[in-house]
Amino acid sequence: MLATLLGAIQAVTPGMEAEAARNLYSLLGATIGAGLAVIGAAMGIGRIGKAATESIARQPEAAGSIQTAMIITAALIEGVALFALVIALLVRFG
Repeated sequence: MLATLLGAIQAVTPGMEAEAARNLYSLLGATIGAGLAVIGAAMGIGRIGKAATESIARQPEAAGSIQTAMIITAALIEGVALFALVIALLVRFG
């Protein structure tokens, strides 16, 4: 799919000025980078939720400490994802 998209962009860009083509490719790169960051964060938080649910099901008396650890870990993952999004946007607009 990505090869098709890049092929379509290259078919359109031969008559484009170098600066316009550079802006187009930087926007594409920032979009792909931001998308990968969001997908990775979603997968990580999903795995945390799955593991926490299984752990609470096996040992209900430890639910409080498991939930605390889960929330802290999810917050750290969200922080890294936000940092990746900011970096992708800085690369595009910086």
